[in-house]
Amino acid sequence: MLEDIRKDTEGRMQNSLDALSVNFNKIRTGRAHPSLLDGLKVEYYGADTPLNQVANVNVEDARTLSLTAWDKSMIPEIERAIMKSDLGLNPATAGEVIRIPMPPLTEETRKGYIKQARSEAESARVSVRNARRDAMAMLKELVKDKEIGEDEERRGQEQVQKLTDSFVARIEEMLATKEADLLEI
Repeated sequence: MLEDIRKDTEGRMQNSLDALSVNFNKIRTGRAHPSLLDGLKVEYYGADTPLNQVANVNVEDARTLSLTAWDKSMIPEIERAIMKSDLGLNPATAGEVIRIPMPPLTEETRKGYIKQARSEAESARVSVRNARRDAMAMLKELVKDKEIGEDEERRGQEQVQKLTDSFVARIEEMLATKEADLLEI
């Protein structure tokens, strides 16, 4: 019973960490990374299709991404989708290859991205604490229904708290890494 609660709570906390990682990948640093374009959708024969399903995304150098569309007629549509996105990127087409140079980050944009990263980290912390709260409520319910004793409840609460502390520490590590990336010139 206690093990099931712990596993469920750990799974929910891990999902929060995974979501934070995805959100951090969407925050642009000065370096080119294919995951930057992961959330982009391109209209392909009337359907919104993820960019990585209509083009091959490569890192050309530290500050340039290159895209090769599988269907050459899609090049203008891909350019339009990149320009419409809120990433602040300006694609340049050279024949069949779309190059996307990463503009250097200004101090103001760096601060904005750091603020966004901190907000995402706080959301992940809240999600982890919500998982802890739900686990604690389940433990109290088990004691109330006399399925476990108070000693087992206390032991379960300690396990859940240790789990929470470890996940919050991992979130802090991820945030520190992302901030260091953003501050790097």
